Amino acid sequence: MKLNLAARLFAAVLSAAVVVAVAMGVGAHLNLNRDFLGYLNEQAIGRLDLAVPSVTAGYRQQGSWDFLRERPDLWFRLLRPAPDDTRVPITERPPASATPAELTGASRRFTLLDAERRRIVGFSSPAENAIERAIVVDGLTVGWLVLTPFEQVSYGAEKRFADAQERTAWVVGGGAVLLAAAVALWASRRLLRPVRQVADATHRLAAGDYATRVPEEGAADDEIGRLSRDFNQLALTLQRNEAMRREFMADVSHELRTPLGVLHGELEALEDGVRQLDAAALRSLKGEVATLHKLVDDLYELSLADVGALSYRKAELDLREIIDDTAGAFGERLRSSGLALQLDLPPGPLPAFGDARRLRQLFANLLENSCRYTDAGGALRLQARREGRQTLIDLHDSAPGVRQEHLPRLFERFFRAEASRSRASGGAGLGLSICQRIVQAHEGRIEARPSPLGGLWLRVELPALG
Repeated sequence: MKLNLAARLFAAVLSAAVVVAVAMGVGAHLNLNRDFLGYLNEQAIGRLDLAVPSVTAGYRQQGSWDFLRERPDLWFRLLRPAPDDTRVPITERPPASATPAELTGASRRFTLLDAERRRIVGFSSPAENAIERAIVVDGLTVGWLVLTPFEQVSYGAEKRFADAQERTAWVVGGGAVLLAAAVALWASRRLLRPVRQVADATHRLAAGDYATRVPEEGAADDEIGRLSRDFNQLALTLQRNEAMRREFMADVSHELRTPLGVLHGELEALEDGVRQLDAAALRSLKGEVATLHKLVDDLYELSLADVGALSYRKAELDLREIIDDTAGAFGERLRSSGLALQLDLPPGPLPAFGDARRLRQLFANLLENSCRYTDAGGALRLQARREGRQTLIDLHDSAPGVRQEHLPRLFERFFRAEASRSRASGGAGLGLSICQRIVQAHEGRIEARPSPLGGLWLRVELPALG
């Protein structure tokens, strides 16, 4: 039978508590017995030493041990500590006082042996490890007073005390086990509830429900709170990615449908004889094919960039030369768009380390973007300079501008600041996305700002060489 996580946690905590409680109980029991027995034996030895003078005085009075054989009842009076006047008869001595040794029953474990070690009176079975004290009268050993030590707690008050301590230890241990069971039950339910919520939400997320969220429980810096927040962040990211995927598919299908529709219509017109196959028709067909080719190339470039497979052959180069050449190649394009370009480059080189072909593609895409979106009769200003360890390239264009809330989204695929722009001016919306990938591959960054000329300001920062 497989147990869930809550049951395993409960069993683990409870088992650990039971083991600890039992170990503490057993240890307390063993220590109590050992230490308590040691205490009892110490008291008994002290009592033995006190009894030796009294027993010696009794022998002196009687001259032999026969009086104890005749009257064993005098034995416990004889064991009482000797009085100041040793001539007081044994029969007149008071009963033994309630000393700790008497309360523990030590005197009941005393045995009196004669000189030949024969038992006279007292404990009937002296142990082999018995403690002995010699009874010496006038220089002669007339007997032995023997104490059989305690091996276990089994008599009178000491037994009751030991039993009480043992019961207390087991009651405390049982209480600790019950408390541990309560804590384990609380932990298995309270602490694992967020984990169960995340597990259930993960199943819903895997099934495609990207709107799934879990309550963010726990403190801001504990593991449960971080787990909930990380899951919600994951779900939000997946939800956004799914939305972007759907938008991407819709945009791709739209961008492909338009030139294909135009091609289909042109071909049908040629087939039906509505339009003649002349140079104008060929130019129109070639333009639509070029549009499709550019779109497919851009999508291919982005797909390679996403998987990190876009090839770069970096070497030392001069950014000033690349920018100047690219701007010169756009002369006819700028004139046909009715735009004036102001080029502001430093007199000296701008050394950098990068892929010349990709950087030409970067600056060409930036200029193409400005040509597409800037109104005829406007102006472009392209500047480049070095600041510290960075080379800054700024491209300004004139109206129309881009609203502030749209600036962060300009580098998203298929995003256009104005949805109403036609394909002739708007393109597919992939050029700036490719620019961003190229800049990132060169360990730089690109950002969009409002331009002082009234249009868009695109700034590229690239690491300078040297």
